Amino acid sequence: MTDPTEPALTRRDTRTLTLAALGGALEFYDFIIFVFFTAVIAKLFFPPDMPEWLRQLQTFGIFAAGYLARPLGGIVMAHFGDRVGRKRMFMLSVLLMAVPTLLMGLLPTYASLGIAAPILLLLLRVLQGAAVGGEVPGAWVFVSEHVPPSRSGFACGTLTSGLTFGILLGSLVASWINSSWTADEVLAWAWRLPFVLGGLFGLLAVWLRRYLEETPVFEEMRRRRELVRGLPLKVVLQGHGGAVIRSMLITWMLTAGIVVVILMTPTLVQSLFAIPPATAATASSLATFALCVGCVLFGIAVDRFGVERVLVIGAVGLVAATAGLYRTLSVAPEYFTAAYTLTGLFVGVTGAIPSLMVRAFPPAIRFSGISFAYNVAYAILGGLTPLVVSLWIRAGEPNAPVYYVGLACLAGASAAIWAAAKSRTSAMVN
Repeated sequence: MTDPTEPALTRRDTRTLTLAALGGALEFYDFIIFVFFTAVIAKLFFPPDMPEWLRQLQTFGIFAAGYLARPLGGIVMAHFGDRVGRKRMFMLSVLLMAVPTLLMGLLPTYASLGIAAPILLLLLRVLQGAAVGGEVPGAWVFVSEHVPPSRSGFACGTLTSGLTFGILLGSLVASWINSSWTADEVLAWAWRLPFVLGGLFGLLAVWLRRYLEETPVFEEMRRRRELVRGLPLKVVLQGHGGAVIRSMLITWMLTAGIVVVILMTPTLVQSLFAIPPATAATASSLATFALCVGCVLFGIAVDRFGVERVLVIGAVGLVAATAGLYRTLSVAPEYFTAAYTLTGLFVGVTGAIPSLMVRAFPPAIRFSGISFAYNVAYAILGGLTPLVVSLWIRAGEPNAPVYYVGLACLAGASAAIWAAAKSRTSAMVN
């Protein structure tokens, strides 16, 4: 637990946090906008005589390639982030996202390039995945090392709120495109607008990040010549296995909250409970907005009550809210939107999760430790979660989303309790 009477954020801290959150929102928008136009991309980038199901499958395969590229991109950028500086990698990650997104919006389709079109699309998607693999852990490290330790929870929560706002922004832009132009116009040219806009705004974010300064923590390590020697990842794996496991467990809780509650539920409620698509879309937007607010609130709570306590309480709250949501769908579906919005607020516990990971690794290998644990766990679980939940539902269990979120939250709470026990042990030894 930290002392709330310690120094507040300075003007420089506020500017750093604002620019970091803005850049993170734009980068996550660039990464997620693809999924809102998969049906259009499937028609434009694959042969017209290919079966519809196969075109959709290959398009989703290209989308998934971005997740598979996250660990490699994150590990490489984290290596240089620990060796040469946080700021350089922080700028590189947003540049590596903006350029491929812009090129996607300008890319010729199958009708013009043939098989080269989907291949180029795949390569650009892989670059996007590599970028976001470095952006998320890099942003958490960057803001936490800039602000006073007593405000790192708020900083990480606000940054995570910015990242999740990118998801909401993508949804709103997709709705705007589809409501402003006809289906034929979207297919002909309007689908390109979200990618071009995302790329241009991403380049603006690169320019804005030029005004950020290197973190004081890294500058102090460089001054004292305490930077890690050799491979940072090797040091992580040899001496910090427990921190890696705890970070992976807590990432599972983050994955369940985002993937199951925020991304999968709007589709599941339509098939399982006959909720109209328009109602599901509205409720999804409200839940995502509540998630953004919740990230900040849980981040503030970390600074006030301590990260381990907040994570345990937040895990219990997330399970209870998810169970309440699916119970509401069964007995009182007219309250679905309100229940979903409340659940989104509890998904905001994800805003407290980076604080645990930041504290788990020493500064010299912090970027590499968080990047490896978070990206590997997210790549595996991000791919398996939809499959596991879907198969569980097909097996006849409509409450599978609730049970899955419960298991993930149990893992997250266990990681928090483990971290608290380790902190007490270290304090007794010292």
